[in-house]
Amino acid sequence: MKKIASVILCAVMLFMLASCGNKDNPQTDTANKGGAQVYFLNFKPEVSDVYKEIASAYEKETGVKVKVVTAASDTYETTLKSEISKSEAPTIFQINGPVGFQGWKNYCLDLKDTRLYSYLIDKDLAVTEGDGVYGIPYVIEGYGIIYNGDIMDKYFALSDRATDISSVDEINNFQKLKAVVEDMTKNKKALGIDGVFASTSMSGGESWRWDSHLASVPFYYEMKEKDNDSSTLSVAYSAKETEFKYHNNFKNLLDLYINNSVSDKGLLSGKSVNDSMSEFALGKAAMVQNGNWAWAEISNVGGNKVDAKNIGYLPLYMGFDGEEKQGLCIGTENYFAINSKVSADKQKASIEFLEWLFSSETGKKYVNEKLKFMTPFNTFQENETPEDPLAQSVLDWMNRDVETIEWTFSSFPSQEFKNSFGDAMLEYIQGTNSWENVRKSVIDSWKRERA
Repeated sequence: MKKIASVILCAVMLFMLASCGNKDNPQTDTANKGGAQVYFLNFKPEVSDVYKEIASAYEKETGVKVKVVTAASDTYETTLKSEISKSEAPTIFQINGPVGFQGWKNYCLDLKDTRLYSYLIDKDLAVTEGDGVYGIPYVIEGYGIIYNGDIMDKYFALSDRATDISSVDEINNFQKLKAVVEDMTKNKKALGIDGVFASTSMSGGESWRWDSHLASVPFYYEMKEKDNDSSTLSVAYSAKETEFKYHNNFKNLLDLYINNSVSDKGLLSGKSVNDSMSEFALGKAAMVQNGNWAWAEISNVGGNKVDAKNIGYLPLYMGFDGEEKQGLCIGTENYFAINSKVSADKQKASIEFLEWLFSSETGKKYVNEKLKFMTPFNTFQENETPEDPLAQSVLDWMNRDVETIEWTFSSFPSQEFKNSFGDAMLEYIQGTNSWENVRKSVIDSWKRERA
């Protein structure tokens, strides 16, 4: 991830080297304008409207129609299975990494000879098998604990606070985070908040922030110990079993969330991600766990009280030894794949659409200003990075002398494993399951799903 940080920030130099080739609009090669239709099955509901705008702009510029269909949250695999068997199947779909590729490899076209692949700054980021390239990452993202700096400053200005911590920058481990959070809870009336953390969303299909994103941290440390010389993603992917060795560290932060929340535990089964993001945006909470993609939602909430100049990230501290040097969770689970079963014309049209999106002036403007993606492509200059504050905070953390946490969850055994984890976690939150049973459920589910 250090390598990714440096290549993203140095993209302007690479762009200058590649600019002669990149100035050509890929779409100009389309021979049958208005003929082969592109069908893009989108993974991200939060930007579905933006993709429709992009499709309209592309048709206006090239004459090629792009159909955009967006799967509901946490239903992408189910939707893809349904759509892929139809006569008019998606021509562009997404896989979430090595695990996703294994499930869809028979539908993934080899992209090694495309300009899209040539745009990648770091070719090692692609999903490959043998000599083939089957998944192209298109966005680098980061997540952690988002904080409202105005509320935090208000806390640090309290004369009777119980901690001697005087700024967010001093919070660099779980012990300090816990002390500040619990003292903020005691002073929530003075701070004008309903809780320190926005609601831990546990309604149907909404537990991914915990069974995937939060869980990535303890599994990162466990898999790293198994083989410190290999990527934790590859170690996790090949691991037939897990000890869930750091389950208590996971529990540390989960308990901190639910015990210092805007909502009581009994209400969390009905809370969605939208609920928690709205709570944060309206100043009801000082912190929320999410990724840099959340700024679009925060800023669009009516009555938003979060100042773009005073928002930032803290890592997911859980009480690990040496976590003072821990950074954010940075990676991707977003890889474009082209359907190898559709006609050659549709494949060509689909590739050209993606190349246009990430190399043309019109496409790049949408990527920066509307999608707000941090991309891994050399077609973007240094000044063509998203201006939103959370993306900038991620870039800042990428350049600190800290250890970035890989997105280990992209190598979890299956969606069913995550669902089982989320169900067990909800029972624990509701008081109908012990934490020991959660740990056992995770261990058993991993082994079963991997088998």
